[in-house]
Amino acid sequence: MSNRMTKIKLLHVLYSALKDRLLPLSNLSFSQEGEDLILKRFFENTRHGFYVDVGAHHPIRYSNTYLFYRKGWRGINIDACPGAMRLFDVVRPRDINLEMAVGKNEGWLKYFMFDEPALNSFDAGLSKKRHQTTSYKIVQTRQIPIIQLSSILENHLPSGQRIDFMNIDVEGMEIGVLSSNHWERFRPGVLLVELFSSSLEAILSSELHQLMTSINYSLTAMTSNNLFYCDTHARN
Repeated sequence: MSNRMTKIKLLHVLYSALKDRLLPLSNLSFSQEGEDLILKRFFENTRHGFYVDVGAHHPIRYSNTYLFYRKGWRGINIDACPGAMRLFDVVRPRDINLEMAVGKNEGWLKYFMFDEPALNSFDAGLSKKRHQTTSYKIVQTRQIPIIQLSSILENHLPSGQRIDFMNIDVEGMEIGVLSSNHWERFRPGVLLVELFSSSLEAILSSELHQLMTSINYSLTAMTSNNLFYCDTHARN
């Protein structure tokens, strides 16, 4: 292991130890808007669950899954950013960590990389708008291969493994990711999807919400930028 990775692992251990001493585990949140605490309410009686995180970004920062990893869960983390999984392999060794891009149409797409990696995206319009109207700037672009979500799960989901929840945060490309899954075969109990919208009316009329209802998921909770959908099949 390189000196850099050794230092990263040491910092992670120290960070975790300090977090445990400063705050009770019940109050910890690693998400951007407390999404992990909402998810925790859904799964308060599940000790060892399984998640899939598409657009995982970072093993701790803004993570909707790290709280569950600390509770003993495991899962699959997927992110297109070159080199992103090196840190996941150190901090989240129990997980399956995949450097891949997910979308409906397999092929190659231009990937826009920002000086704030949380904003990296395949959405050209959104990326150019952010570059022009915010302080965050595109620092480089790369052509990256796209793989359907169903293919990734077919090859990497452990046999017989139920997906308790799936998180999708891909900066404007959520519809493509959702459309690339085989929902009868790979069906999480709860689905958390990012959607930037100004009102409930806009959410209910959005293409994303229409798609979710068509595959029998119902809107159950929300934060400013994320929607929580539950599988209606699981309730019946």
